[in-house]
Amino acid sequence: MKREILITSDGSSTIHLPDWDEQYHSKNGSINETYHVFINSGLKEVLSDEVSILEIGFGTGLNCFITYLESKRSINYVGVEAYPVTPEEVEKMNFIAVLDAEKDRTVFNKIHNVSWDEKHQITDKFSLTKRKQFFEDIDDKDTFNLIYFDAFGARVQPQLWTEDIFLKMYNALKKDGILVTYSAKGSVRRAMQAVGFIVERLPGPPGKREMLRATKVVAS
Repeated sequence: MKREILITSDGSSTIHLPDWDEQYHSKNGSINETYHVFINSGLKEVLSDEVSILEIGFGTGLNCFITYLESKRSINYVGVEAYPVTPEEVEKMNFIAVLDAEKDRTVFNKIHNVSWDEKHQITDKFSLTKRKQFFEDIDDKDTFNLIYFDAFGARVQPQLWTEDIFLKMYNALKKDGILVTYSAKGSVRRAMQAVGFIVERLPGPPGKREMLRATKVVAS
């Protein structure tokens, strides 16, 4: 499938798939989307001193890198990706320049250069495991405080937004864990509710009216 680099509205880059008319990040701003959906609506809502995060769709590593930049807590980060981006594509991402994060270039490089399917201590407070895995094969139980659900949209990959997948997400979360996603489709909200999530509609990032946040509430 053809892949090309696109500059989004906030000046940051993404990978565009013209055959699907889909991209790894919002055309209305890759970095803006990450901060709005995953940091402000997700990470900042988790109160634990140590946070375990599962990212569904590791992609360009942008969500991982910004999570590192924005958290002073201990982070255990697990990113799942069936089709990793290439080193050549990573080199074309301009995230460090747009984020003014030159001092953290070493961390950005580590995030992308460490081996897959092994846990790596990136810094004293940030560990990373990149799992080359299909989402359908996830079987974690009561492990994570937070899930970044950043799969390609339901328009092009509806099989990733089903009750079966969200049941896996529900099981992977600890009690009171939350899942955040840019999507606000009614079918997605209903699939989340069907497996037990309490779902909120929140204001969306630039270019989207709403997004969803789901919480695992376990009856005592």
